Amino acid sequence: MKLSYPLAAIVLALSATVAAAHGFQVGPLKIGHPWSRATPAGAKVGGGYLSIENTGTTPDRLVSISVPFAARAEIHEMAVKDGVMTMRPLEQGVEVPAGAKIEFKPGGYHIMFMELKQPLQQGEMMKGTLTFEKAGTVDVEFKVDSIAAKGDATKSGEGEHKGH
Repeated sequence: MKLSYPLAAIVLALSATVAAAHGFQVGPLKIGHPWSRATPAGAKVGGGYLSIENTGTTPDRLVSISVPFAARAEIHEMAVKDGVMTMRPLEQGVEVPAGAKIEFKPGGYHIMFMELKQPLQQGEMMKGTLTFEKAGTVDVEFKVDSIAAKGDATKSGEGEHKGH
């Protein structure tokens, strides 16, 4: 009977690891930990973040995202040029070179959820579909973290969605 306690602890630890890091795959593309921040009541926009690793030998391109919880989703890029921070939609999507990993995170590439139909609440898993030029579509779930979550990024991305 004593063996069941250590075994239970190992199973619990492994399940916590699996729950914390969720991923998806379509063809050679690995989608790592899609997440979003919780939004306050009445917010009309939210942000989505994830990583895309291309383990294949040819480049691909993320061309669109669709989600049922917002009227539309757009791929955006934030950049600082000559000390001025800018954000712009990427109408052509984002290329994922062969053998490379692209990070969507606060302060860089990110997904804008526009005209939210409901607040994003911490702890929820929000469904979405990513569409790639070559690999096709993959259904994912965005884990909603706290309103102050920073993901793996630094504080530099704080506030990038103000004014949207």
